[in-house]
Parts: sequence; C-alpha cells; structure tokens
Amino acid sequence: MTGSVKAPRMLDVAKAAGVSTMTVSRALRGDASVAAKRRKQIMMIAEEMGYILDRGASQLRTRKTGFVAVTVPSINNPNFADSVRGLTGVLEEIGLQVLLGFTDYSLEREEHIIGQLLRRKPEALVVTGSNHTQDTRDLLARASIPVIATWDEPSEPIGYSVGFSNAYAGSLMADHLMETGRKNIAFIGCHRDTDFRGQARARGFFDALERKGLLCDRYIEAGKPPLGAQQGAAAARQLLAAYPDTDAVMCVADSVAFGAISEFQRAGIEVPNRIAVAGFGAYDIGACSLPPITTIEPNAEEIGALTGKTIGQLLNGEGTTLLSKHKGKNPNLVIRASTAG
Repeated sequence: MTGSVKAPRMLDVAKAAGVSTMTVSRALRGDASVAAKRRKQIMMIAEEMGYILDRGASQLRTRKTGFVAVTVPSINNPNFADSVRGLTGVLEEIGLQVLLGFTDYSLEREEHIIGQLLRRKPEALVVTGSNHTQDTRDLLARASIPVIATWDEPSEPIGYSVGFSNAYAGSLMADHLMETGRKNIAFIGCHRDTDFRGQARARGFFDALERKGLLCDRYIEAGKPPLGAQQGAAAARQLLAAYPDTDAVMCVADSVAFGAISEFQRAGIEVPNRIAVAGFGAYDIGACSLPPITTIEPNAEEIGALTGKTIGQLLNGEGTTLLSKHKGKNPNLVIRASTAG
C-alpha cells in the first residue's frame, strides 16, 4: 500500500526558495516589502510544489480582509469601467481585490452603500468625486482607513485624491471651439443637480466663453445621468429649436455627442461645416463616428492604476506624511473631424 503524500508546507517552499517562512508568507500575500522579482520567484516555486496559502487563517491572524471597497456612479460608463480595470490590475499585484458598489449618481444611495461597505472592514475605500452628503463625509472622516477620491481635484479632500479638474477639461474644449472661429457655442449636459463632474465641466466651459466676451447661457438639460445617444439626439432637437444659430456644441459625453451628430445629420445640418460637435471621455464610439468626434481624453485607466499605487503606498506606510494629497495629470484634447473639418 502506498503511503499518503503530504501536502507541501510553507517551510518547504521557504527551503526551496532559500528564504524565511516570513518572506514566503509576505510574498504570497502580495506584500510590497518583498521585491517584485523575488515575489514572482517564490510564487512560481509555490505553484510548482502545489502549495496553497491558507488566506482565511492568514486574515484571521492579521485582521485584514484583503479587499478595497470602491464606489462608482455608473456600471455602463466606459470611463469608470477602464478606471476600475486599472485599479484592479495594480491591487491584484499586491494581493488585494475590489468590492464594487454602484451609486447610480445618487448621494443618498452612496451614503447607504458606503455605510454597508465600511461594516465589511475594507483595507481602503475609493469613492468617485468629492460631492457627498454630510453624513457620508462624517463616515469617511471616521473610517480610519485610506480614503481616495477619484475623478476630481478637490481643494480639501477627506483623504487623498487622484484625478483632474473637470472645470479645466471644459475650458480646454471651449478654447478649442473658439479657436476654430465659432461664436454661438452651447453645452449639452445632465440635469444641473445630478452629475457634479459634468456640471464642473460646464462651468469651466462657460467661464472660458465669458473670458472672451461670448454669451454663455446656451445650456440644454438632456436628462438624468447616465446619458446616451438617444438623449443626445433629443437634446440636439431642443438646441435647434431654442438656439437655431448655434455653430458649436460640447456634449457631456461622447455617447451624447454621437446622438447629437446623428440628429443634426438627419436634419440635413452638416457637421462640422454648419455646427461643430465635441464630447468628453474618448469613448470607442467617438472614434468610430462619422465624422469622428473631437473629445477630451481623461486617461481613465491611468487614474485607476495611480489610485492602486497610492493605496499600496498608504497601506505599507511608505512615507505617508510625504505623499502628495493629490495625484493625477491634466486630460488631453483630442481633435478630430467633428470640429476641425
């Protein structure tokens, strides 16, 4: 009768790798204190030996849950999807997973979800934007874990922030449209009390127009977020009825701009010769549109990745007092045929 084969132990992996059991434990938990090259080597040896880390026992000992809580306002917005992808990729390298909460652009829903997530004891919390109810702000302030606000550049973040100024993004597009010689310029956005980041873009957009002495009252409310092509088409009809001499429009998202272009074309209005149309987000649909849509590239995946790196630094105590409260870079203007024809 053959004897039973003993399961490999952490000690066996440590001997094979020529390191201590503590180093093996840290490497398999994704601890950044172990160099990436050494961590990869230890993981390969453990896999070859068939060793499986007992994460449950490890978490009981360390009182860590192994996940980061994340709230996003929309689960079908390509930008937020890319941001979560970038975040997940970095977190997985340090042994952490994402637990996602969907707020549907509601501050009250966000408050409820954050309360639920915090009861699960995440190791860090990532929120979208810097507009919250006072109760949410109190929850975040008392959380005793790293809190990172993304997709914004708040003047006084509760914890840290990774993103950009949405007002700057709006002004960037307004400057471009004015440089093409347009004078009667409009903005298609959401209801004013819902999409705070979209409203910040609109403010920056109209401030830029005002600085050049142009009228800045052409705002079309297309509905509650998230907006899509259908709302963009309906908003284009409203724009033509209210301001028939409009010669340029920025839309709160590329999907909205796609719908607006389609509606203008159905009405026999040439884009961009008669009216220039721009968007935001650098969605795939914008690149495939005819004509392709001028847009703002917010570097969504990079926002997520930078957030993940910030979390890693904070959890490992790598000079947290020296970390900048805000990280990010300005978005890029991508000029295409919808404004530059």
